[in-house]
Amino acid sequence: MPHTQSSSVKDSSDTNTSVHHFDVVINGGGMVGAAVAVGLGQLGLSVAVIESRQPQAFDAAQPLDVRVSAISVASAQLLARLGVMDELLTLRHVPYTGLETWEMEGCMTQFTAEQVGEPLLGYFFENRLIQLCLLKQIEALKNVTLFCPAKVTQFTRVQASNDHRHAIEVLLDDGTRLGALLLVGADGANSQVRQWAGIGITGWDYAQSAMLINIETQSPQQSVTWQQFTPQGPRSLLPLPGNHASLVWYDSAAKIKQLMQLSDLQLAEQIKAHFPKRLDPNFSVQAKGSFGLTRRHAQQYYQANLVILGDAAHTINPLAGQGVNIGFKDVDALITHIASAIGNGEVWWNDAVLQRYQHSRYADNQLMMSAMDMFYAGFSNDLLPLKLLRNSALKLANLDSPLKQKVLRYALGLN
Repeated sequence: MPHTQSSSVKDSSDTNTSVHHFDVVINGGGMVGAAVAVGLGQLGLSVAVIESRQPQAFDAAQPLDVRVSAISVASAQLLARLGVMDELLTLRHVPYTGLETWEMEGCMTQFTAEQVGEPLLGYFFENRLIQLCLLKQIEALKNVTLFCPAKVTQFTRVQASNDHRHAIEVLLDDGTRLGALLLVGADGANSQVRQWAGIGITGWDYAQSAMLINIETQSPQQSVTWQQFTPQGPRSLLPLPGNHASLVWYDSAAKIKQLMQLSDLQLAEQIKAHFPKRLDPNFSVQAKGSFGLTRRHAQQYYQANLVILGDAAHTINPLAGQGVNIGFKDVDALITHIASAIGNGEVWWNDAVLQRYQHSRYADNQLMMSAMDMFYAGFSNDLLPLKLLRNSALKLANLDSPLKQKVLRYALGLN
């Protein structure tokens, strides 16, 4: 059972009369937080969104961002229901129809959209463009208010009374006070909401980092994303618009730190030496970035009048690009359960509703995280017997079968 935070409880009679009352206050206006805001706003709830940074406005002449996401079919369907997919498709993106993964040549597993009866497997978008479209949709909703740039300096529980209008107060850095019946933590891996609520996490660091490298190539835009496993970590290519691609280089934290110090020309030579030969050698490095790999899973997703989702609830090994997609599945589930409660005349912010959200997502997220860990551990060594075994498994997995279709549909969020 969730516990109640007691150290910050105060009597509601002390509540400042200048508090701005909302049904929901969301800390975090990134892709996941903004999506929650739009979805709950569409249900007619009054929503406040707190975001620390205003994303840069889009200009087609801008270089491609380093941070990109593979948006699954299910995530695209959610974004369509939120009313942003049509506009997103007018901006820079790449639809992809194939996924290939291998370690040894001749032992490749190939997934195609045709195998599950879909026109495509998903899209690659720059994260910022998704956020911008969602924030634009927020502007169109009169019952959703964006506080940006703004940061939370204090959360406070308000003791319930017959005339109370909120359960949690949020103090912003400019002195603004917000009251909410439900506080949503969509504020990332180092979530303020989760930490204030005292929700514990389990997890570990993978002792690896990932480097993101945008390149310009001589090859036309591709429709297949691929990944080769090595004992040091995967080497991946994500197609980007035009003659561009994003390379993802997983390796030890020390190796990635070393690579980040190289000039673009030096880095290009290292890429040619370490990436599979199928990579077009006529490319130039345009931009780069890196981040450490960690696994974190919150021990619970809710308390009274409080819920967390996305990276605030879980961070996953990114080797299959599932991070934002399971975050969007959280969003979809939370909106669905709150909508159902409203439709059935329930108190939509109570523990029973939040518990149903947690029940619908916790085991599924745990399964996806464990599957990624299994892949990571299975390919993170160079022992010959294991190497032969896993490559035989990849070759076997390439056979068309109901199981292969089921795995692909699950990865696309279509289960």
